[in-house]
Amino acid sequence: MLHRSAILTLTVLLMGISDIQAVSAAPEATADDVKAQRFVSDHVTRIRPLEQAAALAWWNANVTGKDEDFATKEEAQNRLDAALADPQRFSELKAIKQGHVADPVLKRQIEVLYLSYLEKQVDPQLLRKITAKANAIEKAFNAYRATVDRHEMADSEVRKVLKESDDLPRRKAVWEASKGVGATVEADLKTLVALRNEAAHTLGFKNYHAMQLHLNEQSQEQVLTLFDELDALTRAPFHAAKAEIDTKLADNFGLNVADLRPWHYHDPFFQETPAVFKTDLDEAYAKADILDLCRKFYAGIGLPIEDVIGRSDLYEKPGKSPHAFCIDIDREGDVRVLANIVPNEYWMGTMLHELGHSVYSSKNIPRDLPYVLRTEAHILTTEGVAMMFEKFSKDADWLQQMGVKLADPRGFDEAGAKMRKNKLLIFSRWCQVMLRFEKALYENPEQDLNALWWDLVEKYQEVRRPEGRNAPDYASKIHIVSAPAYYHNYMMGELFAAQVHHTIAREVLQGVDPSKASYVGNPAVGRFLKERLFGPGRSLTWDDLTRHVTGQSLNPKAFALDFQSH
Repeated sequence: MLHRSAILTLTVLLMGISDIQAVSAAPEATADDVKAQRFVSDHVTRIRPLEQAAALAWWNANVTGKDEDFATKEEAQNRLDAALADPQRFSELKAIKQGHVADPVLKRQIEVLYLSYLEKQVDPQLLRKITAKANAIEKAFNAYRATVDRHEMADSEVRKVLKESDDLPRRKAVWEASKGVGATVEADLKTLVALRNEAAHTLGFKNYHAMQLHLNEQSQEQVLTLFDELDALTRAPFHAAKAEIDTKLADNFGLNVADLRPWHYHDPFFQETPAVFKTDLDEAYAKADILDLCRKFYAGIGLPIEDVIGRSDLYEKPGKSPHAFCIDIDREGDVRVLANIVPNEYWMGTMLHELGHSVYSSKNIPRDLPYVLRTEAHILTTEGVAMMFEKFSKDADWLQQMGVKLADPRGFDEAGAKMRKNKLLIFSRWCQVMLRFEKALYENPEQDLNALWWDLVEKYQEVRRPEGRNAPDYASKIHIVSAPAYYHNYMMGELFAAQVHHTIAREVLQGVDPSKASYVGNPAVGRFLKERLFGPGRSLTWDDLTRHVTGQSLNPKAFALDFQSH
């Protein structure tokens, strides 16, 4: 881990040093400062346009699904990889890093760049193979549609059947069809895992998973220690919550609890809370304008997103990625969201989430920060901000403050509170599966991966595997392809979200109970986030930023209070 003094870093940050300013003019500058500034300036000149081209190509390919756009995406990534793979440049960067750079902001840029270049110090042909294979699999995911009785189903339709249908054979058929993409990509995924491990071994890492955590300023030991603590913290309350859910599901379907299988839950991976309680939260959103609610909410806290919406692609169409994401194209404010909105609670939460990413981006990270640091501190911190906003979709008070009339506010609030608690518990157990599966996948890709997958699902999620099923269900999770060794950051993001929310309740909302804290119409919330959380960009490591914002290192205390308070 890399640790910097938050106060010293922010003091220099506020001086407004740009990415092209000569730090050598400062009295304390060393010869290494001069070399570092020269390297950073040259990096920005050469790499910035390549990064922007790659981001734009990635956006276009996911919006259109066209072969030519995926080819452009691959070519753009290859050009960027080739530039970062330059061994002579890396040697120069490594020497600078090992020297004595006095300026803390400049030193942080060198640390960040070193990690970016390190990943690419492998055979260029191997890098191209990795990009091509990942690109092909991602394209297959985008093109795949679950097909039942010759009918192709969009992802939203799959979710609708699993949430609403009482036809048990159909539920099973739809669930199995949704997993069919696994068989389509399995062979390519195994090849991709081998290629990624080959790259990691070239750089001296034991496997790709260990390398990815190192590149993100984490370690397997650090993350596993935290997840072991979470396992102990959530095991008993999760077991109790799931027993209640299973009883209701079994009653609804006329089954014994022991007969429940994956297709009886309302999400293909049981990473979401089944809607089994009295009030159906979707009813509140059936006639609501989800985008308008997002506009009003974010504008009301002083973080308007109208420009983001104007650049975004938000509804279903053929070939388009069926998922949702936010992307910062240029670190100059060109921020976009891809989504597939339908009027239900899932997509209300998803849009609050993705637009939460958008406000923690170059829209609100200061433009006088150096380009290298003009991005979020870490993937877990941006996930945390997004999750902090997402939870309001299940909050009756939030909806009513936003002008949405509820037929049964008390029923919505009780169901929403129960679902929020269950969501925290269910998601924490799902993340255990993803972290431990990916770690084991890269440690031994030749093992029976589907058996490993279901072993972990049964242990951490308490979902029984289907009898006699021998399909590569693990390969149907797109994150294993497109965001490898990433998923644990969602859970760490939940911890970060809880700590930040409790800090806002204490410091901005004058000590209100965090379970009752509302941000609606309060621009002080936006000011706090812009000044305390967004302002440092990546000048601080994720743990330094957590301490800067909340006064504590990342820990599960606030998270535990949140699921205990509902």
